[in-house]
Formats: sequence, structure tokens, C-alpha cells
Amino acid sequence: MMPANQPDHLLTTRQHFDILDGLRGVAAVAVVFFHFMEIAVPDPAQNIVTHTYLAVDFFFCLSGFVIAYAYSSRLQQIGVATFLKLRLIRLHPLVIIGSVLGLLTFVFDPFSNLQQVYGAGQTLLLFITSCFMIPYPIVHERYANLFHLNAPSWSLFWEYIANIFYALVLVKLRDKALWLLTALAAAALCYEAYRSGYLGVGWGGDNVTGGANRVAFSFLAGIMVYRSGWIIRSRLGFIPLTLLLLAAFVVPYADKFNPFTDTLLIVFYFPLLVALGAGAQLSPRLTRLCKFSGNISYPLYMTHYPFIWLYFSYLQAKKPTPAQLQVIIPVAVVLLVVLAYLILVFVDAPIRRYLKNRMRAKAA
Repeated sequence: MMPANQPDHLLTTRQHFDILDGLRGVAAVAVVFFHFMEIAVPDPAQNIVTHTYLAVDFFFCLSGFVIAYAYSSRLQQIGVATFLKLRLIRLHPLVIIGSVLGLLTFVFDPFSNLQQVYGAGQTLLLFITSCFMIPYPIVHERYANLFHLNAPSWSLFWEYIANIFYALVLVKLRDKALWLLTALAAAALCYEAYRSGYLGVGWGGDNVTGGANRVAFSFLAGIMVYRSGWIIRSRLGFIPLTLLLLAAFVVPYADKFNPFTDTLLIVFYFPLLVALGAGAQLSPRLTRLCKFSGNISYPLYMTHYPFIWLYFSYLQAKKPTPAQLQVIIPVAVVLLVVLAYLILVFVDAPIRRYLKNRMRAKAA
């Protein structure tokens, strides 16, 4: 435990890697677009962004790198309890906000009677378990997501576990032990790709263990990029790296090759992108864009999916034409970015600021 008079600077986040923040936002927008597209175009072979589910692995790798960068030298000073409180303050307000949005769209969905099917009791349980990050995959009509009200929470569930494991175990391990764990995690990931046929797993009741394999490797890989000093200095800027990231998401889908494609992208390509992003040069003209992109990435990721369910219900009820969807999807993505920004500015950031100020006041 950290003494009550811990220095205030220990509670302050270290300087960000602006390009990595920007890439996180690009990946979040790509995820939103992908979630619209996978409902509009169920056949993955016809979906132009079919591999965007791998953005989650990029997020995990980024998270491992950033957590190691931010806390490896000071976690012992602040203590495990303070570290976990800081992570909760950073992550959990949007878990609650996303759950509230999920509840509202579930109850007041004008195109579906699913709430009536499950009733008030089960709806309340869905909300409580969503807020407390307890998997509850009961809505089989919609793919039995671990967290139906806000489906992307499945990755936060594994992110929390990775953060706890980092604070209790990983931060104390030497590089050789971490390399061994990373190699074992890579082997488990390869097996998962072979067993499942792809690596878009971990989100549902019938593939939950796949999430453990995905976060284990990518989080460890991010830590090892930092620990090994693999920050590749280059003149690559935000735009070229954005194109390199998007290239991974538009790799054509093929059942026969998908296990190999997914594994190669996760094991080699995403850690390379993190290393490049950490060392790339950012044009001053793009600094504000990268910061905006990074700031809205997590709010966008955690608030968009309730509206995907509305869109899902709308498609089933109204059956819009492809021409209509070509307008609906881009407009919806832009509106969700605007909503994420408003939630960030008026809800999430004030809550986090209040909670962090309370921590500082207690520590003073």
C-alpha cells in the first residue's frame, strides 16, 4: 500500500504517444463501421472490412505497451491498490455509461419486442451484470454475447483481468520469464486459430476462452515491445501508419487461410505497428487530430453498440435497400463519433476528474 502522503505526481499519467493515440481512434472508428457492415453484409467474403475484428488485438497490444510504459517504474511506489483504482477511474465510468445506453435502447427499441420476451427481472440482471462486468450470455436471439446490453464490454472484461495480472505478477517478472510466457501465449493463440478457424472470438458464451488467448498474447507482446526497447525511429507519420493499420482490416477473407492470416497479423504485424507508432514523427499540423482521435477512441468504442442493436432491429423490421444503407451507415458513424465526443466532454471526463481529485485529496 502507498502511504497517505504519496506525491501527487505519482497519480499523474505520463506523456502520451500521440500517434499511437491517433491510431487507437482510427481503429475505434473502423470497429464501428465494421459492426454496421457485418450486419448489412453477413457473408464475410463480401465484407470489405472483414478483418476489423482484429482491432481488439491491436487495442490489447497497445494497452500492454502503454501500461508497461506508464507504470513499470512506479507501480511499486504507488502500490497495487492505487494502480487498480486508477485503472477503474480510467475505464469504468464508460462501462456504466455504455450499460445505461444499452438498457435504454433495449427497453425502448421501437423495432423489437425483445425486452418483453425477457421481462423486467432478466432485463435488470442484464443491466447489473453489465455494470459489474459479470458475463451473462442469455440473449441467444442475438448471438449470446457475454454482455448483451453493451457487447464490446467483453474486451474490457479481459482488459481488467490483464491489468490485475500485470500488477500482481507480470511487473515483477524478468524479461526471460516474460519471453517464455509470450511464447506460450503465441502457441495458445495458434491453437485457437486452428480450433476456431479464425480469431474473432472471446465475445460470446460459446467462445469465451478465445478471449483469454487473444488478450494473453497481445498484452504480453505490448509489454515486450516496451521492455525490449523496440521503438523504431522513422519519418513515418500518422497518415502512413493509419494506412498500414487499415490495410490489416481489409485483408480479404478466406476460410482456408484465415487462421494463418489472423495469427500473422496479431503475432507480428500489430506489435510492429506499435513499435513504429511509438517512434514515428508527428507533424505539428496533425497533433490536434491525433489527440482528438485518441480522446474519443474509448468513448466511441464503449457507447456505439447499443445503437448497433437498434440498427439490427431496424434492418429486420424495415429491410432498407443497399442504396439506403450506403447513406445510413456513414451518417450513423459520424453521429456516433459526435455522441462519443459529447459524452467524453460532458460526462466521462468530469466524472474521472472528480474521482481523481478525490484520490488526490485523500492522499494529501
